[in-house]
Amino acid sequence: MTDSTRPDADPALAIEGIDVPRVSAWIADHTTVTLPLQFKLIAGGRSNMTFVVTDATGRRFVLRRPPLGKLLPSAHDVAREFRIMAALADTDVPVPAVVGLCQDPTVNERDFYVMHHLDGIVVRDIDIGRTVSEAARERMSRSLVDTLCKLHRVDIDAVGLGNLAKRDGYIERQLKRWSGQWEQSKTRELPLIDKVRDALARLMPAPSRPTIAHGDYRLSNCMMDPDGPVAGVLDWELCTLGEPMADLGWLLGYWHDPADSDENGDSATTGLPGFLTQEQMAGLYADQMGVELATVDYYRAFAQWRLACIGEGVYARYLAGQQGAQDEEIDLNHYRDHIPLRVERAARLLKLSAN
Repeated sequence: MTDSTRPDADPALAIEGIDVPRVSAWIADHTTVTLPLQFKLIAGGRSNMTFVVTDATGRRFVLRRPPLGKLLPSAHDVAREFRIMAALADTDVPVPAVVGLCQDPTVNERDFYVMHHLDGIVVRDIDIGRTVSEAARERMSRSLVDTLCKLHRVDIDAVGLGNLAKRDGYIERQLKRWSGQWEQSKTRELPLIDKVRDALARLMPAPSRPTIAHGDYRLSNCMMDPDGPVAGVLDWELCTLGEPMADLGWLLGYWHDPADSDENGDSATTGLPGFLTQEQMAGLYADQMGVELATVDYYRAFAQWRLACIGEGVYARYLAGQQGAQDEEIDLNHYRDHIPLRVERAARLLKLSAN
């Protein structure tokens, strides 16, 4: 039973998704804090719920837990996120320092983990992007690529992640997983989803050497130093072992070039002066990792298709009220209508007819 529904709960303490007394006690048992703790849901989360936790002295932490209500199988695995960040703590990949993982359902019903708060900015929209200089935007672009390369150089076995997932068949596994998620969460029929999936299966390139694949690597999933460098990579929920080029395609899938005037949200941010272009970003990655970019459009198409499948799940959760009471306005109609546009973009990248 959550804090907000217990008969003796103080209404002033009620936080949707958090049993304040029990979670506070758990955090106090795992790190030094001064009670009471305050919990605030961070706006903008589209999957797991993220809370800033502040103690009585102003010390801050971050708590991550799954969305409210019924969840799709294998989704929202915060224990996986925790394991990966703990494993990367001593590598060159910047990640937040973790406090602990709770898997005791008597504390807060669902798993959650706590990590130390990072200072910096999350460039999740164009207004935030405008607050940094053109020079810092270029440094952000380069640091994002540098950090992705650092991740793809990590020795999987040396950090204890050798059994995180299968190392082969990444694209096959992803196509199966996200097709299944689409079928379980779809709110309408979209035949092009299946057509693009079949083309991705048919046109699959030869795989690269398996690496840690973040699975959701993009500007708005990194804490950035205002001067440019990546302060910490966040949101490891979709991380697995597999194809590094898929991470590059995903980063480019969210990247907006100045000529792409029809984009919105965090994509539009990277159209500001100073941010590098998709071609420049891909070139930097290729130069560092020694790879050919002949297949980059395939992985960009895969990213757009996967984004559409994930987006439908997010849209369905918002309709069901599973994302909590966020302090930002979400244009659900726009969000819904943007999903088929991603599928159409994937079809164009694969040179398929949309009909």
